[in-house]
Amino acid sequence: MGLLDRFRGALNRGGSVARASTSNNEDARYLADWVRTHIGVEGYLEPKTTMTDVTVVLVAADGEWTRRIVGERGARRLAGDLSIPVYEVRKTGYPQRMRDYDARKKIERQRAFEAELRDL
Repeated sequence: MGLLDRFRGALNRGGSVARASTSNNEDARYLADWVRTHIGVEGYLEPKTTMTDVTVVLVAADGEWTRRIVGERGARRLAGDLSIPVYEVRKTGYPQRMRDYDARKKIERQRAFEAELRDL
């Protein structure tokens, strides 16, 4: 595996995987479905980097999150299309509930791993 290979496929640690080959329509449909199936969703726009175009992180009230590439034009349409508040992450930072969710999931994975070791 090359140094940059790990960045080409998955952009999301919170669940599903965004692939570079995914079409804009599929991403738009995925984001709309995600908003519909979660409570209290807010969007956080991440700026374009040398590795990715503009991305959005959707964060639910419980801290669960997902990330997709939306591009410059998609970022402008996002708030209206999804009817959610959208913030620029450079100005607001990420919400604490997102970090808390990741910490809870890490503890859950560790406990599950320890339980598997005990069962061996």
